[in-house]
Amino acid sequence: MKSKPSLSQVLGFFLILATLQSCEPTQPGSWKNEQISNPDKFHKLNDELLKQLKVNDEKQLENIMSNDFINTLYKNRHIELVSNRVKVNDYILLDEYYVVNRYISGDTISSGVKGPAGYSLTYQGATHEMYFAFFVPKDKTIPNQDMIAAVYCKYNYGWKLSQLDVSRYKVNGKTAPELCDQARECYSKGFLIDALNISSSAIDCSRPSDLWKYNSEEDMSNFYNKVLREAYGQYKFPVAIKQVSTHPRIIRIMNQTTPEGVFPMIYYVSSIKLKDTTAIKQENENIKKMIGQTLPGIDQDKKYVLYSAFNESPSGIKTVDHFDMIAKLK
Repeated sequence: MKSKPSLSQVLGFFLILATLQSCEPTQPGSWKNEQISNPDKFHKLNDELLKQLKVNDEKQLENIMSNDFINTLYKNRHIELVSNRVKVNDYILLDEYYVVNRYISGDTISSGVKGPAGYSLTYQGATHEMYFAFFVPKDKTIPNQDMIAAVYCKYNYGWKLSQLDVSRYKVNGKTAPELCDQARECYSKGFLIDALNISSSAIDCSRPSDLWKYNSEEDMSNFYNKVLREAYGQYKFPVAIKQVSTHPRIIRIMNQTTPEGVFPMIYYVSSIKLKDTTAIKQENENIKKMIGQTLPGIDQDKKYVLYSAFNESPSGIKTVDHFDMIAKLK
């Protein structure tokens, strides 16, 4: 005759059953990409998010938003900015994380990637369980890319979108750590302005999300500040291009964003009247031949250098006419 199971055996059975039925861990921890045991429900939320962002349907988006997010100030404008990116390009999942939080006030998880390209996520533990999704353009040939970050929390009324942001992820096809490596190479060659411009781009995309922090963020910042100090020490604006007979004077050098990438823009004051476009263009041809002597490296290893000629320095007080030109290097 079989004996009846004891109370402890019955309780143990139901505990095992509950554990097997649960698709998610209950102990604090984080799981990345293929480590996530039940990603389908999150991917359905992501599909719905991208679908509604594509058409900027705020009402439909509210069905997957948390109550707090729905009541956020400037929510509509924020969604519009993200939606504008999705309308232009298709986005795919780069990385995803499922998290069971240890702390309520805040927590940090590591990407598990070592070296400068690795990163960590620092966030407020809004609920016990959270899910993070990071999207980038599907077309990898796009030179300047943004990252869309979506954060979902598990509330007592279900999984809902609690945070959404978009920031620059790549410039000229490179992430912040890759740009910093490129800037260091330019610096080693004595190309100080290139090093400054490229390291500035690295800083611009060093935080592709409010949550995202590269392991090398401090090193990137220190290098940029070092190059900035040296550039200000070496170049006192206006800088005369002495090799050109008309002695144009460079008044500013900055990064200019275009659909084809980010390139140096050189602002200079010319003594030639802007209305004389033939003479202005001829002077610019002479500048292009000599610019590498004034700004070493500026005319190398890039597709374009952009120029803008003025007859007087621009200011915030009045509008100043200018004549723009492009030097194609490749």
